[in-house]
Amino acid sequence: QVQLVESGGGLVQPGGSLRLSCAASGNIRSINSMAWYRQTPGKERESVAIFISDDRTNYAESVKGRFTISRDNAKNMVYLQMNSMKPEDTAVYYCNAHILTVTDSYYRSYWGQGTLVTVSS
Repeated sequence: QVQLVESGGGLVQPGGSLRLSCAASGNIRSINSMAWYRQTPGKERESVAIFISDDRTNYAESVKGRFTISRDNAKNMVYLQMNSMKPEDTAVYYCNAHILTVTDSYYRSYWGQGTLVTVSS
């Protein structure tokens, strides 16, 4: 069984910063890509930042230069540092990871439960 648990969401003023964390736990053998997505009511979930490999990342155009994704492979964690935040960053943020468990023969996609981020004065 694998779990992804996000933390760090909350209310922040425009221009402020937040740092999201996501911890993966369970019978994990290996983690491939890790990523952050977000979703607002009535819209599809969108990619925010992705670790394609240990040294390659990809960001949505709307967050480039403001958000930074990082990971700690030893702790099976991924982070999202969000700076210069805007009201349009308000969303539920989800952690995603492609994980190979000790019982599987291929990587599966797992999602966290989401954490709400609200940017408002």
